[in-house]
Amino acid sequence: MRLNISETFRPLLCAALLTGTALGGLGLPHHTASARVATEATAPQISSVTKETLSNGLQVVVVQNKLAPVVTTELNYLVGSSEAPKGFPGTAHALEHMMFRGSQGLDKDQLAALGARLGGSYNADTTEDVTQYYYTAPAEDLDVMLRIEALRMNGLTLSETDWDKERGAIEQEVSRDLSSPAYRYIAQLQSILFKGTPYEHDALGTRPSFDKTDAALLRRFYEQWYAPNNAILVIVGNVDPTATMAKVKSIFGPIPKKNLPARSAVKPAPAPAQALSFPTDYPVGFATIAFPMPGQTAQDFAAADILSDVLSSQRGALYQLVPEGKALFAGFEFAPKQMAGFGLALAAFPKGGDSKAVLNNVRAILAQIRQKGVPAELVEAAKTKEIAQLGFSANSVSGLAENWSEALAFKKLSSPDDMITAYRAVTPEQVNRLAAQLLAPEHAVTAILTPEESGKPVEGKGFGGAESFASAPDKPVKLPDWAEQALARLDIPAPAPEPVVQTLPNGLQIIIRPAHVSHTIEIAGMVRHNADLQEPQGKEGVADVTEELFNYGTEKHDRLAFRKALDDVPAWASAGAEFSLRVPSAKFEEGMALLAENELHPAFPEQAFQIVRQQTAQEQAGQLQSPGYLFGRAVQAAVSPKNDPSLREATPKTIMGLSLNDVRNYYNAVWRPDMTTIVLTGDISPEQARTVVEKNFGAWKATGAKPNVDLPARPDSKASRSHVPDKSNVQNTVVLPESLGLTASNPDHFLLTLGNEVLGGGFSSRLYRDLRVKTGYVYNVSSSFNWGRTRGAYSVSYGADPDKVSAARKAAVNDIRAMQTAPVTDDELTIAKSSLLRGIPLGQASLGEIAGEYLHLVQLGLPLNTLDIAAHAYYKATAADVQEAFRKWVRPDDLAEIVKGPAPKW
Repeated sequence: MRLNISETFRPLLCAALLTGTALGGLGLPHHTASARVATEATAPQISSVTKETLSNGLQVVVVQNKLAPVVTTELNYLVGSSEAPKGFPGTAHALEHMMFRGSQGLDKDQLAALGARLGGSYNADTTEDVTQYYYTAPAEDLDVMLRIEALRMNGLTLSETDWDKERGAIEQEVSRDLSSPAYRYIAQLQSILFKGTPYEHDALGTRPSFDKTDAALLRRFYEQWYAPNNAILVIVGNVDPTATMAKVKSIFGPIPKKNLPARSAVKPAPAPAQALSFPTDYPVGFATIAFPMPGQTAQDFAAADILSDVLSSQRGALYQLVPEGKALFAGFEFAPKQMAGFGLALAAFPKGGDSKAVLNNVRAILAQIRQKGVPAELVEAAKTKEIAQLGFSANSVSGLAENWSEALAFKKLSSPDDMITAYRAVTPEQVNRLAAQLLAPEHAVTAILTPEESGKPVEGKGFGGAESFASAPDKPVKLPDWAEQALARLDIPAPAPEPVVQTLPNGLQIIIRPAHVSHTIEIAGMVRHNADLQEPQGKEGVADVTEELFNYGTEKHDRLAFRKALDDVPAWASAGAEFSLRVPSAKFEEGMALLAENELHPAFPEQAFQIVRQQTAQEQAGQLQSPGYLFGRAVQAAVSPKNDPSLREATPKTIMGLSLNDVRNYYNAVWRPDMTTIVLTGDISPEQARTVVEKNFGAWKATGAKPNVDLPARPDSKASRSHVPDKSNVQNTVVLPESLGLTASNPDHFLLTLGNEVLGGGFSSRLYRDLRVKTGYVYNVSSSFNWGRTRGAYSVSYGADPDKVSAARKAAVNDIRAMQTAPVTDDELTIAKSSLLRGIPLGQASLGEIAGEYLHLVQLGLPLNTLDIAAHAYYKATAADVQEAFRKWVRPDDLAEIVKGPAPKW
């Protein structure tokens, strides 16, 4: 698979900008969606909003959103690392961890057990300005979620003993992030651009400062800043606003307000130009130029956001470097904090390529923009799209909560819709003035991130997610009465609404899930395929080249004209073996016509082919030597027989040997309507969906027999060891994998999923308890099963220091054996069932998740109501059933061990 460069660098950049597991970051909109299905066309049920400030100063926003029987709470404390004591930059982050170590009326074991039983997702993140705590769970459990947050706001335990234990975990997190070249780059960049301000240090913190931190320091910070009058509570979901507000008053109202300290000012002085360089483990290099930019509360933030959109547009001058063959990727990222921010122009070059030439090209383009401005039509397109983006926010419970939190806590607005007025007021003249002011070379920080050599995997002899919080209880936990009463019942959730499923005469399958909650429609589709089986011998890499060429226009529109057509709708579309469309419902037909044009009539121009082929070969040359790729390949090789189709590998030679006819032949063989499924969700009726899909895709015909795209069954793998050196890592990444004979159609996979919830499913799991809490061997650990139509796999993954890799493995294997030698306890089974059963409705809380689940089930050949089948299987399963499934399918002696990073002490 060809490296997606933008998606390689962006998540790392996001992760570097935000300490917690919820990656926020670059001011880029998040587009998830969710809804409760209606089968008739109805008027969208636009979310209602209720706001009130309690007498103690707590700001509360309740957004009723009837997408699913789910609710999200986000408690935003208006304090972050910018208020940390001098010399202790990670104080806010450390306190965030300690918020999961118990409070008066709810100890750490009870909190961990509650988190598991709720069955949703709960976590936190720390930024320079705001610390957020969020839960998503069944709406019926809102009272429990609110009581947890109120207890933590008013009476955190903060014992020295707990901090001594948590200190080790947070220092391992520091080691993990220091293994990321993107993190090290962003941290140094921030120290330069924000020198002398509270933003000079990011929220992560440092090992030396944590070594000096004690519980008394954390308590002072907590007592100063964690108060109702310094917090905003956002509640979004299928709740009654009046009853919910009354509940919030009852639970939070008695908490007294506090006198808050004065806040630190953030006024960065323009930094002189500097040049940086970093070695990386990426398969490609990056040339970057960073500039100071406004923060989210600045008067010209909207203009800066539009400028960023224009600079990152695929119709813009920066991206033009890609089709010209001068860069593998080019774009612009905007990283706004509350009171200041920075922008980052970046372009990728092949390993061993001319970084100076790429950097000079970026410089020249930015200089031209600074001097002459940007096209007015791109400014208008960016404004239209930013405003249209806001219409999609109602399609997601957690996404809508995030949008409200960002608007109120970070941007200091009264509503996310306030940005509509701000965007509408932006003019091309404003954007050009800002570009002339901000893109000043005398204040730019340039950097070259250069790929370095990694050693080949080293074989050894065989032998016979994210933040993580809380501690795992190792005995049954008695919950407080209010929690026990709320969570005592174990019920099978109501079945999800059934979608409408139709098949066109040409074999194309349509799955329609109406969700009338906004004036938008979201579409996801796939062509079932397998490049490992469908690429001709000697033509490895043709799939990647074909996929990339979908970006180069259609038979009707060239690349720029097609992008303009999408902007004019506006619509967001991508084509290929996996394709998607997001569009306002009033423009559904126009958007669908463009998607079909791109999917069924790609241009595949000769000149673009020559460039894409060269770029793909260059990227693959670096990929073949990158630690990440070598690590993934070593894992695959450990569970697959020699010459397995999954081990086929493209090389620069096979890629450069391709012709445009090879691309066209591959497209004609793989893209078939009878291998294609399209899922349509949102403000649409089944009749309208069928009519528009058939109009645009109905004439598509398949020729010849349907291809086989399922890999052959494989034998059981055997134990082996392999080490992939990675000089950039200070911590090891470890995977213990093995193949399984189990396939998706075997109902035993429900029992294994239930057992895995006990073994490795979260903060209350056995692996977490034994590998992190009791021993401190790892920072994070998880286990997972994976199954397809013809083969399966099992693996344990963890991050550990080199001297703890073997001990962690031994402990993990002991826990796996224990699943086979004795039944899980009644308490463990109850918690696992509660977690899985309560978690099922959460899959309805995002249109993206709904569509993704349908496509996943189609890929596996399973019925679309598989989650309902799973619920009944979980409910009736016994501890003996789980034990027998683990004994039958899992082979602890056959687990391989693949390690990336420093040499482990085997």
